[in-house]
Amino acid sequence: MPNHHETVVVLDFGGQYNQLIARRVRECHVYCEVKPYTTPLEEIKAMNPIGIIFTGGPNSVYLEDAPHIDPEIFTWGIPVLGICYGCQLMAHSLGGMVTAAQEDTAREYGKTETYFDTTCRLFKDLPEQSVTWMSHGDYMARVPEGFSLTAHTDMCPTAAIADETRGFYGVQFHPEVNHTENGTKMLHNFLYEVCGAKGDWTMGDYCKTAVEAIRRKVGGGKVLLALSGGVDSSVAAALLAEAVGNQLTCVFVDHGLMRKNEGDEVEAAFSKWDINFVRVDAEARFLGKLAGVSDPETKRKIIGEEFIRVFEEEGKKIGSVDYLVQGTIYPDVIESGAGDAAVIKSHHNVGGLPDYVDFKEIIEPLRMLFKDEVRELGRELGLPEYLVMRQPFPGPGLAIRIIGDITKEKADMLRDADAIFREEIANAHLENTMNQYFAVLTNMRSVGVMGDGRTYDYTLALRSVTTSDFMTADWTRIPYDVLDRVSVRIVNEVKGINRIVYDITSKPPATVEFE
Repeated sequence: MPNHHETVVVLDFGGQYNQLIARRVRECHVYCEVKPYTTPLEEIKAMNPIGIIFTGGPNSVYLEDAPHIDPEIFTWGIPVLGICYGCQLMAHSLGGMVTAAQEDTAREYGKTETYFDTTCRLFKDLPEQSVTWMSHGDYMARVPEGFSLTAHTDMCPTAAIADETRGFYGVQFHPEVNHTENGTKMLHNFLYEVCGAKGDWTMGDYCKTAVEAIRRKVGGGKVLLALSGGVDSSVAAALLAEAVGNQLTCVFVDHGLMRKNEGDEVEAAFSKWDINFVRVDAEARFLGKLAGVSDPETKRKIIGEEFIRVFEEEGKKIGSVDYLVQGTIYPDVIESGAGDAAVIKSHHNVGGLPDYVDFKEIIEPLRMLFKDEVRELGRELGLPEYLVMRQPFPGPGLAIRIIGDITKEKADMLRDADAIFREEIANAHLENTMNQYFAVLTNMRSVGVMGDGRTYDYTLALRSVTTSDFMTADWTRIPYDVLDRVSVRIVNEVKGINRIVYDITSKPPATVEFE
């Protein structure tokens, strides 16, 4: 859909926090998009950005094969903020010198006490001393002409640099992470004090723009929406219903890999809406296709293929469907990889699509939104809170929460265990203290003792995370007594499981899901 908002371009040089930068910018009510550093300059310029941010990255700018940017970008008169590698790249490109830091000076990792020149617009109205998150092994030994030093640490005299006349700023630390005190305020200062942003990115405005764009695109055509009952597809359904009304048919594919009773719950919820709702029982079809498949990427590809084929078949029953709608969101796009970006995992509604799709076009109205923006849009559309705040559930369902091959027996086993976990979290009134929690059936079996007999059954893993944006996440500190009740109930009530483990890994280095 066309974008009429003031825009900041985030150029991605391969750092781990790059999408978090975009999230923080949008929190400041400024629209932004992440583009690979290889994006042609004319494409960047055509976006008419009010500011450009260079991200961090794992490379050293002085090496021959390091990512670089055409220095022409510095002649446009557009403010630029360089973060970590981006800061060093700016210095290197404009005549400074970047070298490997010595063991005893300038190399910094983790929380670092930092001192600021608060006359610099980037640090306006901030404390003169606070903690930042450092992660750099290189050092700006000489800053470019026209730049001044605007922050330092005990180890590094060039923690931040600025050429305020041209609107160029660089920081060695990461303002986008929560560990940096006042980091979001620094980004806010860059956007408003330096770039002159007005802050025109709101979900109310996006909603109106999206509805108008969908109406223009669809015209009098028929639309088929892939409805999973999750937050993303539910919001997409509400948005399309607002835009095209009875031209929309929502198809809920029950692939036999839903959570316990979820198919019935989805049908009940959407039966109250003024939409065409079709539920397809496809359990046997999907489990048949997945039989003997253990690789998670192959699972995703198979499920993506079958989803599309089911929708095509249902579309033919409806007659002459022009458009397929999916609830793809920005983290799906990011994690599925683009350009030089690494593919973390294919999403069935992004990287799992087959080469040929029998629809005129696929519409993804949430494609540029983060999860919390999707929830906000849902509220804007009048969705009930229980749908807006529904537990996230991956499109492939339990297929990627069953490690190894999939059988109906395993799916039923996991359904029952997961239901107990969620029930005990609700009984303890903890559901609002965590953002996603679920059970995973591992493919590890171990010896146990039940009664006087030996067992050799599956190990179940429990996973819970807290997060604001799902780009980074911390494992949830669930009280031991709650975990104990969950463990005792599952082992006693679910046949085939004799051991429970709890995942205490954050994202990164892990992802939220196991596969």
